[in-house]
Amino acid sequence: MRGPGHAPGQLSVPDGYGTLTGSSDGARRSVAVVVSRFNGEVTNKLLESALEELELAGVARDAVTVVQVPGAFELPLGAMALAKTRRYACIVALGCVIRGETPHFDYVAGEAASGLQLAALETGVPVSFGVLTLESADQADERVAKGAEAVRTALEMADLFSQLRASANA
Repeated sequence: MRGPGHAPGQLSVPDGYGTLTGSSDGARRSVAVVVSRFNGEVTNKLLESALEELELAGVARDAVTVVQVPGAFELPLGAMALAKTRRYACIVALGCVIRGETPHFDYVAGEAASGLQLAALETGVPVSFGVLTLESADQADERVAKGAEAVRTALEMADLFSQLRASANA
């Protein structure tokens, strides 16, 4: 089993309260990764980071499906379609939006974020947000590990949802 999920820090819950905490262990889980081709020099590194983390988490290669979409704006539609198949415990969305001289960046980044959240809310399948929003391409190298972080987040939420379903059926 892997360490704590993506968020640093721990919560201190007083004794006597029931708690559930997800694990980023990926054994016996199917995962879809939807990744944008736009800014491919960055998204390829995000994908590499994510695939390495999936292997470390124990997700079998044949349990991973990688779906390519043209850009970050198309990530939500890809994630929604994958989630609706009910074949995957979670979806990892990876993309990169780099600010330019027009407001286009704001529209694409905002719609990608809200659309991915909508896909998760409407389907009940965890969708993690591994979309880099950069001021310049120079910031990319220090952030490509966000692919691995998005994997840990997705697996943790998938495990938490599994625990919630099990406790509801108990």
